[in-house]
Amino acid sequence: MAEARLKVLLIVEQCNPDWFSAPLVGYRLYESIRQHVDVTLVTHERNREALEKACPDANVFFIKESRLISAYERIVKRISTIRDRIIWPIYNSFGYFIYGDFDNKVYRTFKRDIEKGKYDVVHSLTPVMPRYPVKIAKVCDETPFVIGPVNGGVPFPKGFKKVASQEFAYFNFIRIFGRFLIPGYKRTYKKARYVLSGSSYTKGLVERTFDLNPKKVGLFFENGVTEEFLSQGRKNLSERSLNPEKVTLIFVGRLVPYKGADMLLEAVGQLDSAVKEKINLLIVGDGPEMPKLREMVRELGLEELVELCGWVSQSQTLDYYRRSDIFCFPSVREFGGAVVLEAMANALPCIVVNNGGIGEFVNEKVGFKVEPKSREYVISETAASIEVLVRDAEMRLSMSREAMRYAEDQSWNKKSRFVADVYKSVVTETV
Repeated sequence: MAEARLKVLLIVEQCNPDWFSAPLVGYRLYESIRQHVDVTLVTHERNREALEKACPDANVFFIKESRLISAYERIVKRISTIRDRIIWPIYNSFGYFIYGDFDNKVYRTFKRDIEKGKYDVVHSLTPVMPRYPVKIAKVCDETPFVIGPVNGGVPFPKGFKKVASQEFAYFNFIRIFGRFLIPGYKRTYKKARYVLSGSSYTKGLVERTFDLNPKKVGLFFENGVTEEFLSQGRKNLSERSLNPEKVTLIFVGRLVPYKGADMLLEAVGQLDSAVKEKINLLIVGDGPEMPKLREMVRELGLEELVELCGWVSQSQTLDYYRRSDIFCFPSVREFGGAVVLEAMANALPCIVVNNGGIGEFVNEKVGFKVEPKSREYVISETAASIEVLVRDAEMRLSMSREAMRYAEDQSWNKKSRFVADVYKSVVTETV
């Protein structure tokens, strides 16, 4: 007799296949998890059109937003935007009431079903940031409650105070008050049968903040890779030449100060002329730093080496990865680092800064990690790492193979199997 599938109430406020970041993570995990268990998805009304198109047969309950909350959200966006940039500490703090409306409606809608034992597991998957309470946990006495992956709180390195200021990090103190003022915040984590954490830093943070047993908190990188990326990566690896005419470096990400595209340009500018002759650099992405980067390219005399590609769709990004040989991403503060996993899935050795989640899945077999001691140190070590990989084709190929192997372990299918195993464990109380 086939084993009965678990019934899971999956709460994913941000769940949208057409968006990026947390909404796409939420969708990818939901899409994969429902292959293993019976899922009732609860999400925001704003995701309806995209979800009904992508998953017409899915069991989804949409939470509608009131006109008052919609108006409030417009006000929050206005007061938290400076020079066309959203100041996330301000937006997230004032935006709590927007999430709180959703959270309260989920509680009122599903409270009785949970008390009656309709579901085997209740899992709150997004928001990813570990500062939001989940009110439904209040009634999860008999039904196991799982939260996560949660990730965030990673500080800027001490040597990057200027970048932290440019990213308005001085507003981060607001988060501290939230931990004490938001009702139900502590209860959420105390009631959780299991917490999925997206980085070791966040794992330690929630364990200390809520005095949790480390066995209740598991490391689970929130980002994964699709089969489309993996298929392309296998093809790239089989076709990769040891002696290409040019070794192509690639950066993919938003062009904002902490992502470090300017440091990458300076690192390329420092390279020996013999190395420069062998390379070109693709910077894929857009953002407020674009005018500054254009000027740097001109000042450093890199016009023949550097292509500023601007924003491209994810399908187009695959083509840029295919054309490349080394992924360079000197971002000084990353939580999940989805683009690094994408690069590894395309069989690219990686050069990253060792701060946050990306420092955990890049090791000496797949690339180089630069310590964030100072801006000057990151630039010089990034340049040195580039030179080693450009000159040593055998090392590039070896790291390409290892990157591909690692990425295959981070496929959405494998990650969802892990989550399904967590469900079984909390139901049988083996964790």
